[in-house]
Amino acid sequence: MRFRKDAPPRWLRRWCPDEHVQSVVEITPERLQARGIRALLLDLDNTITPWRSPNVPSEVAKWIRTMQAAGIKLCFVSNTRNLSRLRQLSEQLNIPYARGPMKPRRAMLRRALQLLGVEPQHAAIVGDQLFTDVWSGNRLGIYTIWVRPMHPREFIGTKVSRAIERWLLKRLKPYQEPDETPAPVSPESE
Repeated sequence: MRFRKDAPPRWLRRWCPDEHVQSVVEITPERLQARGIRALLLDLDNTITPWRSPNVPSEVAKWIRTMQAAGIKLCFVSNTRNLSRLRQLSEQLNIPYARGPMKPRRAMLRRALQLLGVEPQHAAIVGDQLFTDVWSGNRLGIYTIWVRPMHPREFIGTKVSRAIERWLLKRLKPYQEPDETPAPVSPESE
């Protein structure tokens, strides 16, 4: 699902993603390349792995390999405080990571862009939170892809922000673009 980012009131635009998907596996290299996107900045918890988990679901690991094979550069931009887990996943998946002040501050994203050698207009950030991932990407002019959290278990502070996210989503709903895929035709309607 996509949003018309120019339409919401100014105060609401900062949290408006460019698009929303259920899972990272819905994002294709072809769709990114058609938009001129050559790099993805990836949140970790509840985007690539369940919260605090060292395990990457097999379909996500396959998606990462597909992106890498297509030449899409990847970099982790995570607010995790567990640096050893971040390093382990970085090595396991062959994805570098950037550190810095936590999102929504932009420094971490700027470091990631520099590390990957891309300009903001050629990058997208993928994450499960409006107040960290989407807001930081919007502040830097990066294409923002908001994903549904992969698991309900998460940090207590995130649970609080989810209630505010639901309130914001109600305000963003009128700016949602119609789904581009045609509805299936049932045999009865023919």
